[in-house]
Amino acid sequence: MIVYEGVKESFIEDVNLGLIADEIREKYIEVIHRRPSTPEFNSWKNSMQYMRGVLDDNEIPNNMGIAIEYNIPPTGCRIDFLMSGYSQNNSHEAIIVELKQWDECAEVDKVDGIYKVNTYTGGALRNVNHPSYQAMTYANLIRDYNTNIENKRINIRPCAFLHNYYFTDNDPLLREPYQEYIKEAPIFAHSDVLKLREFIKKYIEIGDDKEVLYEIEKGKIKPSKMLQDTLENMLNGNKEFYMIDSQNIVYQYALKIAIDTLESNEKNVIIVKGGPGTGKSVLAINLLVELNKKDMTCFYVTKNSAPRGVYSTKLKGKFTKKYIEHLFQGSGKFYDERNNAIDCLVVDEAHRLTEKSGYHSNLGENQVKELINASRFSIFFLDENQRVTLKDIGSEELIKKYANELGAKINIYELDSQFRCNGSDGYLAWLDNVLEIRETANFDIDGFNYEFKIFDNPNELRDAIEEKNKVNNKSRVVAGYCWEWPKKYRNNPNYKDIKIQEYNFEMSWNLEEGELFALGENTVKQAGCIHTTQGLEFDYVGVIVGDDMRYEGNHIVTDYKKRAKTDQSLYGIGKYNENDRKKITDEIIKNTYRTLMTRGMKGCYVFCTDKNLSEYLKRRLNQSNEIIYPIDDNENYSDLKVAEESEEYRYE
Repeated sequence: MIVYEGVKESFIEDVNLGLIADEIREKYIEVIHRRPSTPEFNSWKNSMQYMRGVLDDNEIPNNMGIAIEYNIPPTGCRIDFLMSGYSQNNSHEAIIVELKQWDECAEVDKVDGIYKVNTYTGGALRNVNHPSYQAMTYANLIRDYNTNIENKRINIRPCAFLHNYYFTDNDPLLREPYQEYIKEAPIFAHSDVLKLREFIKKYIEIGDDKEVLYEIEKGKIKPSKMLQDTLENMLNGNKEFYMIDSQNIVYQYALKIAIDTLESNEKNVIIVKGGPGTGKSVLAINLLVELNKKDMTCFYVTKNSAPRGVYSTKLKGKFTKKYIEHLFQGSGKFYDERNNAIDCLVVDEAHRLTEKSGYHSNLGENQVKELINASRFSIFFLDENQRVTLKDIGSEELIKKYANELGAKINIYELDSQFRCNGSDGYLAWLDNVLEIRETANFDIDGFNYEFKIFDNPNELRDAIEEKNKVNNKSRVVAGYCWEWPKKYRNNPNYKDIKIQEYNFEMSWNLEEGELFALGENTVKQAGCIHTTQGLEFDYVGVIVGDDMRYEGNHIVTDYKKRAKTDQSLYGIGKYNENDRKKITDEIIKNTYRTLMTRGMKGCYVFCTDKNLSEYLKRRLNQSNEIIYPIDDNENYSDLKVAEESEEYRYE
């Protein structure tokens, strides 16, 4: 998705006439469906003047393609400036320019890839990625996700332009640790305009009238690599995922803090917050691999057995059973562990942690406390909006409480780069708005590269998912827990738990595969639930919404009494008063469906037993576009909300 596009000649004319920022703003509103902030608008006025100066060279073809604010599917990241054309030997060329308005750079941290720089974000120093690293990873993302890059043999050439910056002797941006990035993506400062021109002319010698831009824009987007499919390579030390923006920053911080913790005999806790598809599990596995490579005792911990079961199955035959079981552990194994016995614990899906451990919930005191106690360094990946049972107690407040009690230092970071739902954080915000979980600016789903469909018949939904599944066995049907799951029938393929009689629809809950529902060859014909899918991802997911969520009186309402009696997620709700009971169950039911509807990376299909809810969702799919104004142009961001990740401040 491109916000502004043209050729060099028209771009220079727009800049000369003082129209460029207005042109970008108009297209931005049309494409993004909201107005840019004042600082963002001013950054276009400023940075485009400098790019106009760079391109004012007769040897740079006038019909070279120009794109501004190109969104990289499926990540939600945007490239500042993109140029396209041909070389003399007719190779297709695209040049990425990462624009920065930095005017100084503080001392470099010893952690690779992290800088304190003076940006315009709240007027404070921020820790952000090296500009060349950022440009390089954006180039890699385009190569990975756009089929036309390979099919059309388009060369992607990244670089960074810091047009307000002057290099100094022994400049921190040019030091040895960053030469690998600079070699891949050269960095240019204020006085390097001629060098940047030569870089452009080296690759683009013939104009293309935006043809290469068109090829990039229309290229088919491949799904991101699924974590469970690449874990083996990651454990063998191969890089399978490019960590971008806040992911890389958190990774580098966590690595540094873990090393410093062990060297200084301290105790540290990190809390990493992020919604569905922000790369929490990718980051967790990368840290697991790297910390183990550094000869630290490090385990991956989850309460939910589904992701652990998938990872273990993928690694069978490649690593010993003992090694796998040691590496991936349940959260209930640490209740009697001695203090600081383990170097590092990487705790994924921390919102699913419970108070007691053991099959009968009779062991230990509190899993959060026990995990912090057992390890010198622990990192908790958290999304409180995915707490889906009464027993789920994992929260930022609780982690901080026990970290303080046990004398651990606390660091809190947040992820915001999207990988699920084709990189559309807009879809996730729209879903929150639709389910009335929180008010967001996303009133409609137009412009999102994500397939969301409402089906009037559950048989048609199942047929559509089975058709998608033929491609690579990565599409599944899931359902709200509104149908009983009798224990005596759980291994009987002939018994159909889910029955919707008016449509002659019958389907079994997932059978003997249990937590391996995501991998089974025939499980597409069975329905998964929140317990067998949370923490995992599919290409397409078909969600059957039961009677526990309906549309009445112009609002989404939930009814916990419609949940199956075999569902343990609301066990014990009777001890609460009626008001608290409604509030708690409403949150759990909505979180359950929100989680189910974000399991698909490419699409989500929905059938509702309540016809009013189905009609409401259809209406929301056809809402008219509405321009949303930013609440506050001067909004302050946390230290980790770095400039290039913010919609409000694009060019720092």
